[in-house]
Amino acid sequence: MAFVRKANGETELFSSEKLERSLKRSGADSEAISEIMKIVTSTLYDGITTGKIYNLAYSQLKKRKNTHVFKYKLKQAIMELGPTGHPFESFIGKIMEIQGYRTEVALTVDGFCVTHEVDVIATKDSIQYIVECKYGKSSDKTVNVQVPLYVKSRVDDIVRKREKIKEYEGFIFHGMVATNTRFSPDSISYAECSGLYLLGWDYPAGNGLKDIIDREKIYPITVLSSLNHAQKQMLLDTGTVICRQIIKDPKILESLDLNLSKKDRVISELNSVCSC
Repeated sequence: MAFVRKANGETELFSSEKLERSLKRSGADSEAISEIMKIVTSTLYDGITTGKIYNLAYSQLKKRKNTHVFKYKLKQAIMELGPTGHPFESFIGKIMEIQGYRTEVALTVDGFCVTHEVDVIATKDSIQYIVECKYGKSSDKTVNVQVPLYVKSRVDDIVRKREKIKEYEGFIFHGMVATNTRFSPDSISYAECSGLYLLGWDYPAGNGLKDIIDREKIYPITVLSSLNHAQKQMLLDTGTVICRQIIKDPKILESLDLNLSKKDRVISELNSVCSC
């Protein structure tokens, strides 16, 4: 079996189980999975990158019309919410909004001691989440314990100020760190001990970012194969981060100056994504 090279340069033994799980998640049937696994494993060699494996499997899935190929692309699509972290902040804001919260993104608020830049504040009734977003450009990146330590101190300073403001009388405040990658064991231990909420790619188990996206169908526009990178970036720059926004207001696509045929393809793909 071959050793593969990850995005961070490290190598590990190729895992057929990981690839099979991701193919199943796309909706591919057992016959398609078996065929794709044979194609991929026959091309393996020591030093092959995970990116090449992904691209090969993705190209094979696209040939099969009975799969939701965008689901296989989801992790990569989240990584494309860059190069800055601002689109990811907006994406987390939309996730909270769709779950019933009133959200504010990228704002400056007063703490008891100093002012703070906050990525997302989400409020529902008398509950308020103060969220720090940590966007990673590589899926191999891990959020270490320094991040929740830092965020907890900032949240405590904000809460200390807000508890003295009449507007927030009776409110319950929670701090949260949201990332598109994963948390170190120390990060999780500290968060559990201190009462800080964490949201990562697969944390908490069964209710991580990937689970919420699939369950609530909050797919980022970067899953779309009918738009090129530049077109997606134009949408991200204007605050359009999820497919639902375009379904709700198709006029958003006018800024891309698409011809009728291309626009129809985009709308068709959007309907497929949002109704899966």
